[in-house]
Amino acid sequence: MKFRQRLPVFAAALWWGSLTAIGFLAVPMLFAQLPTPALAGQVAAKLFAAQTWVAVGCGLLLLFSSRSAHEPSRMDWADGVLVFVFAGVLLALLAEFAVAPRIIARDNLRLWHGVGSAMYVLQWACAGTTLWKTSGLSSRA
Repeated sequence: MKFRQRLPVFAAALWWGSLTAIGFLAVPMLFAQLPTPALAGQVAAKLFAAQTWVAVGCGLLLLFSSRSAHEPSRMDWADGVLVFVFAGVLLALLAEFAVAPRIIARDNLRLWHGVGSAMYVLQWACAGTTLWKTSGLSSRA
C-alpha cells in the first residue's frame, strides 16, 4: 500500500487519538492534579485550542488526500466520510471561536461548558467514524 493511500488513515488516527488523549485523559488529569480549578481551566483551554488546529490540519489532509487525478478515490461523498470530516472540523472551529470565548468570559458558564462538551463529543464521534471508514473496517464487517 502506498503512502498516499495510508495518509487518510494516519490523519484520521491522529485526529481521533489526539481528541481522546486530550479530552478524556489529559484534561481530567489537570482538574484532578492542579491546585485550583481556575488554573486547570486555563491550561485546558490551551490544550483545546491546540487540539482545534490538530483537527483543522488533519481535516485538510483528509480532504486533500480524498481525490487524485491519477488514482480512484478512497473516500467519497457516497460513503459519508467527507461529511464527517467537514462536520468534525466545523465543530472544532465553532467550539474554539464561538463557545470557548464565552467559557473564558464565564458567561453563563454551565450552559456554554455543556455546549462545548457536547460539541467535543460530537467531534470525537466524527473523527472516530472517519477513522473507521478510512481504515476499511466498515467494509469488512
